[in-house]
Amino acid sequence: MNSTTLSLIQLGIVFFGLGALGRLAGMIGMSPVPLYLLGGLAFGHGGLIDLAGINDFGHIASEIGVILLLLMLGLEYTATELVTGLRQSWMAGVLDLVLNMVPGAAVALMLGWGPVGALVMAGVTYISSSGIIAKVLGDLGRLGNRETPVVLSILVLEDLAMAAYLPVLTAVLAGVSLAGGLTAVGIALVVVTAVLVLAVRFGHLVSTIIDSPDRESFLLKLLGAALLVAGLASALQVSAAVGAFLLGIAISGATAHDAARVLEPLRDLFAAMFFVVFGLNTDPTSIPPVLGYALLLGLVTALTKIATGWWAARRQGIGHLGRARAGAALIARGEFSIVIAGLAVASGGVPKELAALATTYVLIMAVFGPVVARYIEPVARTLQRRPAAATA
Repeated sequence: MNSTTLSLIQLGIVFFGLGALGRLAGMIGMSPVPLYLLGGLAFGHGGLIDLAGINDFGHIASEIGVILLLLMLGLEYTATELVTGLRQSWMAGVLDLVLNMVPGAAVALMLGWGPVGALVMAGVTYISSSGIIAKVLGDLGRLGNRETPVVLSILVLEDLAMAAYLPVLTAVLAGVSLAGGLTAVGIALVVVTAVLVLAVRFGHLVSTIIDSPDRESFLLKLLGAALLVAGLASALQVSAAVGAFLLGIAISGATAHDAARVLEPLRDLFAAMFFVVFGLNTDPTSIPPVLGYALLLGLVTALTKIATGWWAARRQGIGHLGRARAGAALIARGEFSIVIAGLAVASGGVPKELAALATTYVLIMAVFGPVVARYIEPVARTLQRRPAAATA
């Protein structure tokens, strides 16, 4: 059997299996993300069956999935709303950074991985998964909720922080001078600022260029623009996800509505591949030795994310249920955390055990986050009723 035939058969199995898992998730009223991840874990390296034939397609499909998730998230908001949200939420961004970097750094130092290991694990525990969170918010019908702009602002602040963190990390791992690292950071921040300004001032021109009365032409231009902007952003040391998100907010009005409608099936397809490929690339045998540390880190950083979202939503005058939803939405970690750990391990500057811990931690949070986001509201309602009942 040649490689193409094998790849087609394995892809057919994966897509059919994803459809069945999605159906199961719908029947039990939860997001399909945890099931996609666990399905990938069962059929990846060290699992029941190694689906190596889909590696090449899976890699590029998962990248496109993240880009489309963030593009769709950007289409929900205008550039003016984003800038306003950033101004109102920058203090929450600082709190988020402090509360969620410290646990990762502390565990790395406790395990004897030194300052470089601490820098790596600080990034792993800090950054929430924009891809998973965007998917969960959409699945739960919360994109229009009052607390969602607060969550979005924190995610954007995290992505902007990554625009500074990743060049510094890369420079430290490569032994580059401090000046070289600061230069890389400066370039990244200038690019992000310039694109955001262009989105605010000339967003209507972007919509005009992409819009088309022909559905096929519209889809091709939209998808082409998203991939082009994401690629250019990545080449300029800015996250491809940030580039896709900024393109989304630059598209406004009826064009944004039409774009969301035509992209939705593609987003669901490629996003599902992103989550399953993440699971496929995780070796289950690497989990047991670091499971205890990963669980402890997961518990602590779940609480710190909930505290971040609660405090940020409270500052915007949002009620208790909205605060709880905002905090729970931020728990999931994913693509950025794996990228950070991968850079560190590839450089040879950190122990291989760091990769096992980071992968186990992210898998736990990627599964745990959507589950908590789904059930936090009924739990919060129950807790609200109890004091009232006790008072009565």
